[in-house]
Amino acid sequence: MDFEVRPIRADDAEVVAYVHHTSWVETYSGLLPASHWETDTLDARVTRWQGLLAEPNSTLVAVVDDRIVGFVTARPSWRQHDIDDARHLQLGALYVLADQHGTGIGQALLDAAIPPGTPAQLYVAKGNDRAMRFYTRNGFAPDGVEVLDDRCDLVELRMVR
Repeated sequence: MDFEVRPIRADDAEVVAYVHHTSWVETYSGLLPASHWETDTLDARVTRWQGLLAEPNSTLVAVVDDRIVGFVTARPSWRQHDIDDARHLQLGALYVLADQHGTGIGQALLDAAIPPGTPAQLYVAKGNDRAMRFYTRNGFAPDGVEVLDDRCDLVELRMVR
């Protein structure tokens, strides 16, 4: 499959918000209560991405046939306990539409944001077994730290490499 990984552009906000929201629905519907989707809407994601893209941004997108199908963000760690006791580079988000799973797009996005072997950390929702297997194949392992994402009541496990 042919795809391109490129930096996000300001005019990508609506499409990336669609990918973000759709990926969340595909990934977390079984982990979140139905009431979650009353406030976590596509419109809310569009507004958030428009704000994010008003500033310089290191997000990369994957494009297939002129269609954005995934994105990745990585940046310095921002939680104080991560800065103190884990890796300083953190994968913030990696989402690929379900119809593109298994194509190599997720791997290409991860490698572009955090080159193989680079020490880093990430948080993955407890119960997201597919993502945990993907990150384990890429050298990440749970280190025992768990946090509650109070925005959506998901327990997240920290994985480090």
